[in-house]
Amino acid sequence: MTGVPLAPVFAVVPARAGSKGLPGKNVTPLAGKPLYRHSIDAALAAGIREIHVTTDIPEILEARLPEGVTTHLRPPHLAADTTTMAEVLLDFLPRAGLTQGTLVLLQPTSPLRRPETIRAGLDLYAATGASMVMSVSPAERSVLKWGLLERDRFVPIARKEFCFANRQSLPPVVRPNGALYVYDAGTFLARGDYSAEDIRVLPIADDEAQDIDTAADLARCAALLGSTERQGT
Repeated sequence: MTGVPLAPVFAVVPARAGSKGLPGKNVTPLAGKPLYRHSIDAALAAGIREIHVTTDIPEILEARLPEGVTTHLRPPHLAADTTTMAEVLLDFLPRAGLTQGTLVLLQPTSPLRRPETIRAGLDLYAATGASMVMSVSPAERSVLKWGLLERDRFVPIARKEFCFANRQSLPPVVRPNGALYVYDAGTFLARGDYSAEDIRVLPIADDEAQDIDTAADLARCAALLGSTERQGT
């Protein structure tokens, strides 16, 4: 992994049991293995040798996993629908002794994330000295014309001049897709949140950015994986 920071690099895979859109989502089989294993295997293939899974799922806690992968029991109060990822990590990282190093956050709901993407994210983080690197996908630029309602007042979410501009003249827009985040564990713990002065983006293709929340999403990812495997034969 050329250009990776000298600080230790470790991956965190957060996998909780609760899912209303697709019950048992994180252990649901996809292309012959449970969903969460795709993130573990991508991290290993990217050259990351220390991987931590924080979970409340017995099946994962009891699973035989590759060398370098450690599972950690997540407390019930941090496995609720309303629990934020920041809350999980602020509790988990100190308990696991992971207070320093480069943290690569790999959510299991992005199973099509490629090892090359993880390596590219680490290289970008090292080369730029960024506070954070995150994967993004193209978004519809017309969102720049939108606004918030404050009582009966329209408040632009971006610049007011965008609200009346032609769509074609608006600047490109991207959205975080959740597939990859790279940042410093110590800085995150010191600040207690995701505030960052310099966030760099790693654009990835829509197919790779697929996020699983429903059975339809799972079927779409299975079809994409099947197509990829057929092309490789």
